[in-house]
Amino acid sequence: MKKMLPWLITTLLAITLIAFVAVILFDSVINGGGSGSQNAATKAANEAANVKTKKLTADKRVELTSTIDKIQTNLLDSDYIAVLGLAFQLDEKSTKKDFDKIKDIQIKPIIIRTLSDMKPEEINGSQGKDKLCAELLNLINPELPHGKLINVEITDYLVTQL
Repeated sequence: MKKMLPWLITTLLAITLIAFVAVILFDSVINGGGSGSQNAATKAANEAANVKTKKLTADKRVELTSTIDKIQTNLLDSDYIAVLGLAFQLDEKSTKKDFDKIKDIQIKPIIIRTLSDMKPEEINGSQGKDKLCAELLNLINPELPHGKLINVEITDYLVTQL
């Protein structure tokens, strides 16, 4: 019996270690925790979905919304060009004023860089457009001096081959 005790302890430790590793791997595969199963765009879309928006009157919505029309740029595939119009809903009137001051010098370049890194297939369909809006929301918010960008919507959309 004394000769079997070290073997029995070693076997139990090995089984415990294997079970522990299996639980960790199972958790990371199911929940996506650290497994790399979610890319940055998916995480951005999830964060954007978690932003709570309150119902606003039409007048209040117009008061807090700024637009950028006719953004034109090549996509990652240089044979394609995108022409977009975007509406940006901000949290306060003062945030909108600041946004309007910097939209041509800071916001537009962010949008152009983001579109320049995308393929036409990536922004087709509602999921592609949602992904683009969520990514823009996450990239633009840190650039605002104060306040918060609440929502980004595509008002005009055209992707065409040259």
